[in-house]
Amino acid sequence: MSDPITPNAPRPYNQRHGGLMAIAGLVVACLGGCTNNPYLSTPGGQPWQAPPGVAQTDPTTVQIAELNRRVRLLDDNNRQLHTQLAQSEQQAQLYRDELNLVRQQLSETANKLDAAAVAANDATQKYQGLAASTQLRGNATLRANTNLQQITSQFAAAGINAISDGNTLRIILPADQLFQPGSATLEPTSAPMLDAIAAQVKLIVPRQKIAIEGYTDNSPLYGGRFASNHQLAAAQSSSVMEMLTRRNGLPEAQFFTIAQGTNHPRADNSTPQGRAANRRIELVVYPDTF
Repeated sequence: MSDPITPNAPRPYNQRHGGLMAIAGLVVACLGGCTNNPYLSTPGGQPWQAPPGVAQTDPTTVQIAELNRRVRLLDDNNRQLHTQLAQSEQQAQLYRDELNLVRQQLSETANKLDAAAVAANDATQKYQGLAASTQLRGNATLRANTNLQQITSQFAAAGINAISDGNTLRIILPADQLFQPGSATLEPTSAPMLDAIAAQVKLIVPRQKIAIEGYTDNSPLYGGRFASNHQLAAAQSSSVMEMLTRRNGLPEAQFFTIAQGTNHPRADNSTPQGRAANRRIELVVYPDTF
């Protein structure tokens, strides 16, 4: 039997040491449970991790975020560049259209200049023709207000209706005295009239250019071989030219025909007398020679 422990008697060393160790363990356990120190783990538990929602600094995540930001910036820049490129293309198209318009205007201007040059050349030639017009008998020339009046009087003295018109002479022949109605067929009575005119042309103006102009009234044509007054005027002027050249031997180079039709009426077409006056052949004697 063990000896009974006397109260207030000192305990052996082993007992005292064991009691101190138990107290120290209790203090540590109390501290671990009461303070909830996050850096302490329970026996057999996992290592400490950051609670959910706490930001973590991950270098890879930061780099990806930066790359995404740069991609968005590049996309924005790309859209802006495309917009600027489209605007530049529209402006370039406007410039191209303006350039084409300027080229067209230049081409038209050049054509007008060419036409003006041709007209100026024709005018110069006509002026030179007037200056060196046909020499008549006695070295006379066909000039307005001088021997033109004399030549007009010579035709009139032969019973021919001739009037001066600027620097030209016009011989007026009623179509009703030359042709069958509405046709280009010469009446037999037209021969003496045209023969007399041919004789005076040979005598007075043998080298002048002469136009044979055909005129009609404004009455519509019904049936017949001519569809319009213009066609009728052309055929009538050709018949007169053939009569003067083939029958009377005047040179064909001296004449040319013009179909005026209803143009330039000399009287009012609303009356029978006016329409009769408008149906005519006019021989226009020019200063030019052939």
